[in-house]
Amino acid sequence: MATLTTSPAVRTARTEAVSKRSAGVPWYIWCAVLAGTSLMVGGHWDISWHSSIGRDTFWTPAHMAIYLCGVLAGVAFGYLILHTTFSRTTPLAAASVHIWGFRAPLGAFIASWGGIAMLTSAPFDNWWHNAYGLDVKIVSPPHILLFIGGYAVLLGTMVLICGHMNREPKSGAQTAAGSLNTPAVSHRAAYRWLFLYLAGMMLVMTMVIFMEYTERSALHTALPYVLVCSVTPLILAVGSGVTGARFAATHIAGFYMLFVIGLILVLPLFPAQPKLGPVYQNVTHFIPPEFPLLLIVPAFLLDLFWQKSRDWNAWAKAAISAAIYVIALVAVEWPFADFLMSPASRNRFFGTAYLWYGLPPTSYMARNQFFSNGGAAELASGFLIAFVAATIVTRWGFARAQWFKAIQR
Repeated sequence: MATLTTSPAVRTARTEAVSKRSAGVPWYIWCAVLAGTSLMVGGHWDISWHSSIGRDTFWTPAHMAIYLCGVLAGVAFGYLILHTTFSRTTPLAAASVHIWGFRAPLGAFIASWGGIAMLTSAPFDNWWHNAYGLDVKIVSPPHILLFIGGYAVLLGTMVLICGHMNREPKSGAQTAAGSLNTPAVSHRAAYRWLFLYLAGMMLVMTMVIFMEYTERSALHTALPYVLVCSVTPLILAVGSGVTGARFAATHIAGFYMLFVIGLILVLPLFPAQPKLGPVYQNVTHFIPPEFPLLLIVPAFLLDLFWQKSRDWNAWAKAAISAAIYVIALVAVEWPFADFLMSPASRNRFFGTAYLWYGLPPTSYMARNQFFSNGGAAELASGFLIAFVAATIVTRWGFARAQWFKAIQR
């Protein structure tokens, strides 16, 4: 029986045809990036809506922006899973995993599950409000489910981006024809920037979860620093390790700061009036979030340190990184909190004059006073916990970065 063989020229032509079909950043990744952006904008808009108007109906534009993330993720990755499963010509067939009879890149499954979780949280949140009334708490069961879904959408997209990036030839790599694959190198740069952007959105979402515990009245206590140092170094370490950018952590923290400052400047431009009581503050426009924490300072110092310690022992590097992060954050945020309590910060840029309508005039925030910090011993123990937590999550971040860099499907 004759055996049919394919010549090297034909195989090369087929490979080039597949590369052309998959050239550029795929549309489903752009769709997922749009989904994450919609989640961040909608989430802050919803918090502002609750702070300025109250919860008047489930069908607010802010809610629709939030759940648009789940819809976009479901459509994009649902299509990707079905297309990869049933198409015989998809170039992703060899870069897929098999789950429950379907096949697709791992990130598509993670992100699609996140989209489903987000959409599931919608009726749960509506029932929660109907059962328990007005809920101004960010950390509640339906919101936790929403955050889990949002993290999964972002994580799945980041995994998918790494799969594409790791399969691209690196700078200087040559094709079968012997020429430099310049478009692929260009795509790697685009994937790195998209990864940093998504890491920035993940940092924004993390700070939303901590929003109730990092308000300016609490910034002379240990709790905000413990919470922030227990998570955010992980995001910075992963972003830096995966992309290899010289100032990756600075870019991630800078995105978070620019995003929140943009909200402070834009949201008060739109009128709003409370529809629920009791009303303690005169509100005539949307209330923005508080001024962001100065995470960009310790992030910049970490970038400088990481550039000089690439060959260090991982645990030693993590411990020194944690010390830099905790000391720098406390050193800049503690005096900056004093400024935020002063009349000089009550302007459109720093936004400390904006108070949500249900804030009692006797509260610490309304009176521009700090919570009691419990004394030096309590502060010292809190900062020690922050250091230990930052060491552990930074070390884990280094390990997760290597995991991301090894993803092929």
